[in-house]
Amino acid sequence: MDSVEQTAEILLCLSPAEVASLKEGINFFRNKSTSKDYIIYKDKSFLRACKNLCKHQGGLFIKDIEDLDGRSVKCTKHNWKLDVSTMKYINPPGSFCQDELVVEMDENNGLSLLELNPPNPWDFEPRSPEDLAFGEVQITYLTHACMDLKLGDKRMVFDPWLIGPAFARGWWLLHEPPSDWLERLCQADLIYISHMHSDHLSYPTLKQLSERRPDIPIYVGNTERPVFWNLNQSGVQLTNINVVPFGVWQQVDKNLRFMILMDGVHPEMDTCIIVEYKGHKILNTVDCTRPNGGRLPAKVALMMSDFAGGASGFPMTFSGGKFTEEWKAQFIKTERKKLLHYKAQLVKDLQPRIYCPFAGYFVESHPSDKYIKETNIKNDPNELNNLIKKKSDVVTWTPRPGAVLDLGRVLKDPTDSKGITEPPEGTKIYKDSWDFGPYLNILNAAIEDEIFLHSSWIKEYFTWAGFKDYNLVIRMIETDEDFNPLPGGYDYLVDFLDLSFPKERPSREHPYEEIRSRVDVIRHVVKNGLLWDDLYIGFQTRLQRDPDIYHHLFWNHFQIKLPLTPPNWSSFLMHFS
Repeated sequence: MDSVEQTAEILLCLSPAEVASLKEGINFFRNKSTSKDYIIYKDKSFLRACKNLCKHQGGLFIKDIEDLDGRSVKCTKHNWKLDVSTMKYINPPGSFCQDELVVEMDENNGLSLLELNPPNPWDFEPRSPEDLAFGEVQITYLTHACMDLKLGDKRMVFDPWLIGPAFARGWWLLHEPPSDWLERLCQADLIYISHMHSDHLSYPTLKQLSERRPDIPIYVGNTERPVFWNLNQSGVQLTNINVVPFGVWQQVDKNLRFMILMDGVHPEMDTCIIVEYKGHKILNTVDCTRPNGGRLPAKVALMMSDFAGGASGFPMTFSGGKFTEEWKAQFIKTERKKLLHYKAQLVKDLQPRIYCPFAGYFVESHPSDKYIKETNIKNDPNELNNLIKKKSDVVTWTPRPGAVLDLGRVLKDPTDSKGITEPPEGTKIYKDSWDFGPYLNILNAAIEDEIFLHSSWIKEYFTWAGFKDYNLVIRMIETDEDFNPLPGGYDYLVDFLDLSFPKERPSREHPYEEIRSRVDVIRHVVKNGLLWDDLYIGFQTRLQRDPDIYHHLFWNHFQIKLPLTPPNWSSFLMHFS
C-alpha cells in the first residue's frame, strides 16, 4: 500500500468582516452547514485554532469562568480544561495536547480553518531505529542553511547557498564555507531545496554546480508557486528537478527515505523535510512559521531550525509616525526575545535528542547597508542553546563551517568528545571580504536598459503585475545609494483601485504608501519580472505609510503572486522602433 498525498480540508471559513471582529482571547464558532464547532484564539495578530471537541470523551468546551486571563476553556462533560493559547490541557495537567487546525488567511483578509489529512504522515509504515555504526551518519555544516548529510553510502545536501548575495544585494554569507564546498555538492546523490528565497535557492551557487553536474537530482515540494519558477530566466542548466507531493515518503534506498511537508502559514511557497535513515529521523523545519500546521514528530534524533530573526524589511526600512529609532530598537529586541523563547519552547515540546540552530547566518555586509547591519540585531545561537539546556536535556550544537556531527556517537553517548568534530584550529570561520563587484555589475546593467527611456514602461509593468481593484495608492521613487531621490529618476503614483497613474493623489479617502527604492535594484526587478522580496527582505527600499497598516494583499501579491513569466519587453520596445 502506498502512502497518500497529504491534503488540506477546509472546515470553516470566516469573512473579512468576521475576522476583523475577532476579539482578543477566545472566540467560539459553529459551521452552520456541518453543525461542527471550533475555537479560535487571538493574540494580537497571531491566531491559533482547534475543534471544539474535548479529547477525553468528545465533550463541548465553554468559557472557563475561573480563568481570569481569558485563555482557557472548560469541557461540559468532565470539567477538563484546555489552555487555548498553548493548546495544552491544564486539567488534568500534562495529559494531552489539542490537535491544531491550520489557519490560512486569504487575499481579502478572510480566513479558513484547514485540517491536514493525514495529520502525521510520517507515521505511515513506521520503522524501528537500528543501531548506527560510528561514522555511518555524519552531518557537516557548510554555511547558513546548507548541511551536507552522509547517510550510509548516500549523500544529501540541504539548501546550498555558498557564493554570492541573496535578496539582490542585501544579504551576504556570515560564515566562510569549507574550501571544498563545490566538490561536496558534486558528490551529492540528491539535493533538497526548501523554497524559492535566494538564501536557499541560490542561482550563483547552482550555476557553478550545473557546469559540472547538470543532472544532479534536486527535490522540491509541490508548492503553489513552483520553487524553480525562474529557472529559464536564470540561465542555469539543471535537468533533474523533481517536484514531490507533500506528506509522502520518497524511498532513496532500503535504509533511506525522506518526506517533504508544507508550512501552515505560507503553504504557497514554504516547505520543510523529514529525512529518515534506519528508523532515525532528522527534522529540518528550515524557515517554516508553522511547519505542517504545527504538528511535528516528537523525539527525533536531530532537529534543525531557523532562530535568528531579522529576515524582513520590517521595521528597519520604515520611517515616519511611530517608527523612531528608539521604537525600532525596542521592537527588534522584544521580537527577537519572543522568537528565542518560542524556539526554545518548541524544542522542549518536541524533545529531539539533538538540536541545531541554523539558517540565520547572514550579514548585511555591503557598505551601503551599514545602518541595517548595525540595527538589525539577530539572535545568538548560543543564547538559544543555553535557554534550551535550562528547559530540557536536549543536546545542542552551534554549528561552525566544516564541523561534523556523528549521529551514531552522540545518540550512544551525548558526552562523547568525538561526537562533534570542530573545524581544525586556524580554520576561517567568518567571512571578512565579499566579492561585491560582479553581482553589483549585473544589477547596474539594468539602469541603462532601453526600456527605461520610455515612461510608458510604468503602465506596462503594473498591468503585467496584475494587481488591481484595491483601495491603495503608492508613490514609487527611484533613489541613489542613500535613498535620496535620483536626479532624472522616475517618481510616480500608482492608484490600484482602477490601476491608473495619476499626477497627484486622488481626492477620495485612500491608504497611501511611499516606497523609495535603489534604482539598480528596482530596475533589475522590473526588467526581469522578479519578486519584490529582493526589495523588501533585501533592505533595498525605505517605506512610509499612512495610515500605518500592513497591506497584506498588496505585499503578498508582489512577493509571491506575480506572473511566472516576465513582462514581454521586446514587444513593448517594438512600439518605439
